[in-house]
Amino acid sequence: MRTLRGAVAGAAAAGVWALQQPLDRRLFGVAYDDTELLGRWVVRSGGWQVAGAGLHLLNGAVFGAVYAHVAPSLPVPPILRGPLAGLAEHLATWPGTALIERVHPARGDLPELWGSGRAFAQAAWRHVLFGFVLGA
Repeated sequence: MRTLRGAVAGAAAAGVWALQQPLDRRLFGVAYDDTELLGRWVVRSGGWQVAGAGLHLLNGAVFGAVYAHVAPSLPVPPILRGPLAGLAEHLATWPGTALIERVHPARGDLPELWGSGRAFAQAAWRHVLFGFVLGA
């Protein structure tokens, strides 16, 4: 039951993340969209939006399921567990953005992320927001 609750919370958090992206794209001035990044990895045509949203929600669900088992053992106040877990995931995966310009099938259509302070801050915001929703 804990795994299922975590997965649902993670999918919900990923949904909030995806829905707010148009706002943070304007705020940070970076056209980075996680659903596009994921969707264009598997679909080359106009159907990438559905694929990207599905993959994004699935990633959130997997993260949430794992988080549900790890969070109780984290030695920080419960209110901080989700945001810190999200931020830790951001810091662990951000170096992978350096590979996007080399290996992503749609690399020419995506904004450069590696080396962009704005993109880094935008992704950090998204992970902290995800963590707050997940932890709630």
